[in-house]
Formats: sequence, C-alpha cells, structure tokens
Amino acid sequence: MDKNLLTKNGTAVVRLARRFLTMEEGQKIKPVGEYADQFGMGRGTIQAALKYLEDSGAVVISAKRHNGTFIDKIDYKKLWDLSDLKTVTGVMPLPYSRRYEGMATGLYKAFEKAGIPLSLAYMRGGYRREEVLLDGKYDFAVMSLLAAETLKTARKNVEVVADFGEYSYVGGHKVLLSDSKLKTIESGMRVALDNSSVDQLLLTKAECAGKDVTYVDLSYNQILENLQKHNIDAAVWNVDEITDRRLDTPFFDFQQEEARRLEEKATVAAIVVVKSKKAIINVFKHLIDRDLILDIQKKVLSCELLPEY
Repeated sequence: MDKNLLTKNGTAVVRLARRFLTMEEGQKIKPVGEYADQFGMGRGTIQAALKYLEDSGAVVISAKRHNGTFIDKIDYKKLWDLSDLKTVTGVMPLPYSRRYEGMATGLYKAFEKAGIPLSLAYMRGGYRREEVLLDGKYDFAVMSLLAAETLKTARKNVEVVADFGEYSYVGGHKVLLSDSKLKTIESGMRVALDNSSVDQLLLTKAECAGKDVTYVDLSYNQILENLQKHNIDAAVWNVDEITDRRLDTPFFDFQQEEARRLEEKATVAAIVVVKSKKAIINVFKHLIDRDLILDIQKKVLSCELLPEY
C-alpha cells in the first residue's frame, strides 16, 4: 500500500474504497456524517478521503442539490488497489482433465490481466465446494451451472456471476457399464452414486428413474476400479476422463429425457459467489475477461498452450 495511506486519513480511504467497490455507477452514496458515524471518524477525515478517491480517478462523485450525492463513474481496478483487499481466493474441481487445466489457466491469466492476485484451491465434489464457499473460506467457487442453480434454489444467498457456455465445464457425461453387451441401465443393477457430487447424483438419479436399482455409495475416484472389478454394474462418468485417459471401458449416451436435459447445464462452467460479497461480484462483472478465460481454455484443450496453474 502507498505509505501515504498508512494514516488515519488512509484508513478512511481504504474503508470508503471497500464500500464503493460494492456499488454501481449511478448509485446514491450516504451523507458524509453517516460514514463518519459508521467508521468512528471525523467528518473532515471522511471528506479528505472522498477527495483522495476523486483525485486518484477511482470515482467521480456529483452532488445533485436536495437529491443527494451520487457516484457517476467508478474505476473498479483503482478502487481495488486502494482497498488493500489483496488476493482473491477461489475453489474449483481437481484439475484431472485438460478442460479443468484450461479453466484454471484461464482464470489465472484473466486475473493477471486485471492486476488482481488470485489463489486457487482444488477440491473434488460440488457439495464440498458449496460448503467451503458458504463457510466463507473462499471468495468464489467454480462448479457446473446445474450445481450452481441447484445451490441457488436451495440457499437463495448465492449469485451466479458468470457462466462460460456449453462444454466449458465438461465435455459431457456418459453411462459406463461393466458388461459391453448391455446398452442401458436395467432393473436389478448395482449403480454407483457419489453423494458429494451434485452433477453425478442428479444425473444418475434421472437416468435410473423408473428402474429398480441398488445404489452403491462410492467416491468418484473409486468408481472406475469398482466397475472394472464388477463390484458395480453401471456408473455416470465424465467423458473427459475417458478420452484423456484413453479408457476402453464401454459407455453409452443417456436414455432418459430428464437426464439429457440436466446434462445440458452440467457441461457449463459457472462462477458462484455469496451475495454478501458485493466487491467480489463486481470484480467479476467489471474486471475479469470472460472471453479471455474461454480462449485460454480452448488453447489448452487443443495443446496450443501449456497449462499454468
């Protein structure tokens, strides 16, 4: 931070910058006295901080007589630099596929372009990423649009701040069967179910609808081994792992209409943020280049670019 901000006036600048990061252009700001009361500072300190933000080009503020004072323009990058918020943290799936490697690389490149430090953690299972996001351990989570909308419907306190379109999360899901003679899931089968994965759970239940099957609780990384050992008969699986690892396990498309409908959203990567984290929401809305992330992912997928994450 600028040494000039390491003062009482500097503290006011930081706190106002953080407050304004949560706002949009055209929004009305509070009177100076209210900020002074909230921050426990003098009116003169707040006025000096407002002037500093204006002089630095972080905001343009105008008073409209009896209507109050409004933010006409916001430079979110300058506000971020003045806010002393430092690193943004995110959590996404383990980068076991080239598609996930591309997403991780794209996120790092986009944040680097925006001049904002990023730290990514990797965690398998949409429900686990949901839990750490809601606990406030990370600023955002990457998950499928299907998982994101399921979380949003259940919790109502999260926002999908970006989605990256079809096949940005996975190339698709298939039904793996232990017997190559079979073409679909049938009653009497033992079917793998990963209760930590929103997508795997919802897609499996949809594909098995109307069938009398036995669900076998397995983590995702145990499924293939159990299928090969014939401990289970069927499982829903990410097609990227099949192609990246060149597996010869037989697989088939979904047969049930509901599973095919859910699959469309399960292929879309989405960024999810808790609604109270307005500053992070605005970082994604105003500073992070979605098209750059997709371009980097495509280049990693086509082997034009080595993954960096």
